[in-house]
Amino acid sequence: MAIGIMIPNINCSGALIYCKNTHRILLVQKSNGKHSGTWGLVGGTNLIDENPWQGLQREIIEEIGFLPDIKKILPLERFVSDDNIFSFHTYFCLIDNEFIPLLSDEHLAWGWFKINYFPKPIHKGLELSLKNKIIQTKIQTVVNIIDLI
Repeated sequence: MAIGIMIPNINCSGALIYCKNTHRILLVQKSNGKHSGTWGLVGGTNLIDENPWQGLQREIIEEIGFLPDIKKILPLERFVSDDNIFSFHTYFCLIDNEFIPLLSDEHLAWGWFKINYFPKPIHKGLELSLKNKIIQTKIQTVVNIIDLI
């Protein structure tokens, strides 16, 4: 009889915060950990009792100091690792106006960037997602609809 070790699932969520008025997204630069120095989305690991959106709301408040006035929330992508242990939920979060985040010590810097022009080094997972043609089409479709209203 083989004895196995149960590895808990890791569920994370990230916010692609998009400003309607400037057509830019908010990115933050990690200050520590295995992704130290990379630019990525606001977000992180969900607690056991949280669904992905609840976890993301908590992470947004922890990382940028408050929950901005999000006008629309759209699930954009769910990445699942080959071993099904890690999943990352990305949400497109529409806001009207840019704001100044109040960063926690998890981040070194923040910035608003055009969606096709990223700072370097960008988080590899985010880079792969934003270069994915299906994700690009989803984002462009949402942006086109937003521009109509």
